[in-house]
Amino acid sequence: MKHLLITGFEPFGGEAVNPSWEAVSRLPDTLGNYRLTKLQIPTVFAEAAEAILAAAVKDAPDAILCIGQAAGRDAVTPERIAVNMASAKRPDNAGNLPVETPIDPAGPDGIFSTVPAASMAEAIIAAGLPGRISNTAGTYVCNDTLYRLLRHYAGSDVQVGFVHVPCLPEQAKEGEAAMELRDIIAALTVAVGVLG
Repeated sequence: MKHLLITGFEPFGGEAVNPSWEAVSRLPDTLGNYRLTKLQIPTVFAEAAEAILAAAVKDAPDAILCIGQAAGRDAVTPERIAVNMASAKRPDNAGNLPVETPIDPAGPDGIFSTVPAASMAEAIIAAGLPGRISNTAGTYVCNDTLYRLLRHYAGSDVQVGFVHVPCLPEQAKEGEAAMELRDIIAALTVAVGVLG
């Protein structure tokens, strides 16, 4: 059986919950061909990726899938690419507020995810759930984490990807898109199944 390291973020921005960790923590211990290790990571630039890499040293994964919250999105969205830019409108949980800062000055402008992101989105839709491929992971901690992991595992056999999920109904502001936790869990279950 293969090993998947799947992560969700701690709450941030004054929120009491983060749907990424709420969903990840409720996934079964095995899905399809994978044994899952679930890890909550800090919503802090660089530290999130460092926590994942430290966990990966202990129990070498075949794949790493990070899950993050994307307020305003109305679908579960696998990310296609990470960009070499950290720029925040609000501080992370450690008070960092980078503006137009390269994540890695020696790195490429962008790096494509190495999981089948488009197939994941298609499978989510086929399961009757809201899904869509995304071409931007933003410039906050989610993108920073994906970029650092892709850079670290470049040329290796370890698959690395990122999936954004909507806010939960109790988080969403009036008129803002949201998704029930059970549907987020179902969509992530489908997405993991595509890893093969």
